[in-house]
Amino acid sequence: MTGTLVLAGTPIGDVADAPPRLVAELEGADIVAAEDTRRLRGLTRALGVHTTGRVVSYFEGNESARTPELVEALQGGARVLLVTDAGMPSVSDPGYRLVAAAVEADIKVTAVPGPSAVLTALALSGLPVDRFCFEGFLPRKAGERLGRLKEVAAERRTLVYFEAPHRLDDTLDAMAEVFGADRRAAVCRELTKTYEEVKRGPLGELAAWAKEGVRGEITVVVEGAPETGPEELDAAELVRRVRVREEAGERRKEAIAAVAAEAGLPKREVFDAVVAAKNAS
Repeated sequence: MTGTLVLAGTPIGDVADAPPRLVAELEGADIVAAEDTRRLRGLTRALGVHTTGRVVSYFEGNESARTPELVEALQGGARVLLVTDAGMPSVSDPGYRLVAAAVEADIKVTAVPGPSAVLTALALSGLPVDRFCFEGFLPRKAGERLGRLKEVAAERRTLVYFEAPHRLDDTLDAMAEVFGADRRAAVCRELTKTYEEVKRGPLGELAAWAKEGVRGEITVVVEGAPETGPEELDAAELVRRVRVREEAGERRKEAIAAVAAEAGLPKREVFDAVVAAKNAS
């Protein structure tokens, strides 16, 4: 009989949010694989839990090396509990490699649902929640960040991102440039913690606010692109979109073709707008 891999959600702030099943799994697991064993000890103390199984670290730096060891234990019948510092394993946290390996080995994988910064921020944002997509962390380098944002510039679903506090102002500036300063968004900070804050407004205003400095765990929710037709995009907006793509590394011909496709316009119309703007400058 093979064992079972259990993915357990942990509190993103308030320890009282820990699901009851988490306590039972912590006490009964043969192996507890934790992103940070020190954080795990803090959680078990807060919950009044005593783990009897073996505790091992499982983080980005040792995922590849430790995964075969855990799969071997699972094949031997062990119940392995995987927890990260906060939220659900595999969602911008360690876990994917182990889940994929367990599935490949035909090992049962189950989950203890728990708090999620993605869903909590989405619900608090005040933005549409019927359709959304999670984009995780953006690249640190400015050019790569712009490139990633322009890939979803026409995405109509609500977008959810994680971001480090010291990069928030640069990220919001880039979002305002690519999506437009008037696009609605919400910056969710320290969710479920003592100093929880949700700042809502247009991206341009949020970018200016963030320059004063923001602390804590950050989740950014951005409104999806509006449904636009050819008649709704003026020449200035077409030129702006082409410029954004060029600055992200695209050649002008490719940028014009992409903007034309997004707007549902002939490429010639976008080209003419770019040429007219150049002649007018």
